[in-house]
Amino acid sequence: MPTETMSIEEEARVVEQIRAGREQINRELAKVIVGQKDVIEQLLICLFAGGHCLITGAPGLAKTLLVSSVSKVFHLKFQRIQFTPDLMPADITGTEILEQSEDGRRQLQFVKGPIFANVILADEINRTPPKTQAALLEAMQEHQVTATGRRYKLEEPFFVLATQNPIEMEGTYPLPEAQLDRFMFNVMIDYLPKEDELSVVLQTTSSRPDAIEPLFSGEDVIRFHEAVRKVPIANEVAAFAVRLAASTRPRREGTPEFINNWVSWGAGTRAAQTLVLGAKARALLNGKAHVSMEDIRALAQPTLRHRVLLSYKAEAEGVTIEDVIDQLLSTISKSVS
Repeated sequence: MPTETMSIEEEARVVEQIRAGREQINRELAKVIVGQKDVIEQLLICLFAGGHCLITGAPGLAKTLLVSSVSKVFHLKFQRIQFTPDLMPADITGTEILEQSEDGRRQLQFVKGPIFANVILADEINRTPPKTQAALLEAMQEHQVTATGRRYKLEEPFFVLATQNPIEMEGTYPLPEAQLDRFMFNVMIDYLPKEDELSVVLQTTSSRPDAIEPLFSGEDVIRFHEAVRKVPIANEVAAFAVRLAASTRPRREGTPEFINNWVSWGAGTRAAQTLVLGAKARALLNGKAHVSMEDIRALAQPTLRHRVLLSYKAEAEGVTIEDVIDQLLSTISKSVS
C-alpha cells in the first residue's frame, strides 16, 4: 500500500483516473442498477473520500444489490454480515479457539471475523442489539479491532456500508447518536419512477445481468483518498460549510428561529468536516478543479439528516428533517449572497 506523498505528476494521473473512472463505474453499474443516480453518486463520494455510508430505504429497493455491485467495481475483499437479534460481537470481530499444535501443545488461537475485509456490508444494521452494534464503533473510527486484550489492525482501505429499513420498527434497535455520527452520509433510497421501474422488471425477468468488471485496486483507492484531500477549497466556501453545520444547533447566537422551534439537538464539528471532504470528492468526480458552494449544498441532506434531532414540536407539526435542512439551506444561502 502506498504511504509516501505523491509527486505532482502522479497526482495529476490519479485525478485523471478519478475523472475517467466515473464514466467507467456508471457503465459497469448500469448492468444491474437502473436509475438511482443521486444515490450512486453519494455512495461513490463516500468511497472516494474514505468514509462510511448508511443506506436507508424500504424493502425491495435494491439496497443490498447496490452495495454489493459497487464493491465489485473495486477489486477489494468484500464481506456481508446479516445483522439479526441473536448476533454477538464475537460473530463480527472474531473469537479465540483452542487449537493443538504439531508438538501436541494446546494454545488459544484468534480466528478473525468477517470485519477483517475491505468492504463490509452491514445488512439491516438496526436489527441487532446495541452491544453488537457497538462492535463496529472501534473498527469504523480507529480501523482496528480489540479482542481478548490485543489490537488487530484492519487492512486499508476499510469501509462500512450499512443498510436499514425505516418503516418496520418491530424488533429493531435504533442506532445510537454516537454511531450514527460515524457514518459520513445517510443516503435515502426512494421508489423508482414508473419508467425506471418498468426497465428493472423487464431487465431482471428476461436475462441474467452481465458480470461487473473490477476497475480499481486497493492501492488505487488509497491514492484517491490522498488526491481528494488535496483539492483546493476557498475560505469562504469552507466557512459556508461550517456556518451550515453550526446553524443547526438550537439556542445559539445567530441560529434561525425555526431551528430553535424544530430542532432539539444540532450537528457537531464532524458534520462540517464531512461537508468539506465530501465536496472535494464530488468536485473531482465531476471534473472540477476546486470546491464550489454548489458542492456543499448538494451534500447537505445526506450529511445532516442523521446528525440533527427534531423536537417533539416539529414531529407534531409534521415537519421532516428534509424540510428543516431545505429551509436552512435557503436561509443561509440568502445571507451569503
